[in-house]
Amino acid sequence: EVQLVESGGGLVQAGGSLRLSCATSGFTFGDYAIGWFRQAPGKKREGIACIDFSDDSTYYAASVKGRFTISSDHDKNTLYLQMNSLKSEDTAVYYCAADPRHFNLWVIKEPRNWGQGTQVTVSS
Repeated sequence: EVQLVESGGGLVQAGGSLRLSCATSGFTFGDYAIGWFRQAPGKKREGIACIDFSDDSTYYAASVKGRFTISSDHDKNTLYLQMNSLKSEDTAVYYCAADPRHFNLWVIKEPRNWGQGTQVTVSS
């Protein structure tokens, strides 16, 4: 059974930093595409950073590019999201997702595996 467990969320002031973690189990880490999504109140869930280990390709949404960095530790089967220069509009529930398909296909059909989410609140 695929399991994804996010941690690291919290309350931070604008301009600050947070690092989210996604501990994974139940699948071969390097065989999947894994990414971070977020959903702010009243808004649709959006993909913000993804990585596919088959070709080491990455994707960043324009809203986070240059501020957020996705990374991974294959020994720990863990995905990270380093978030710097946080803004109030980054306030959202952040989810980790994983799927054996390349993330380019996620626009057609969402990833099949999701974590429970972790809240990030940025105060202005």
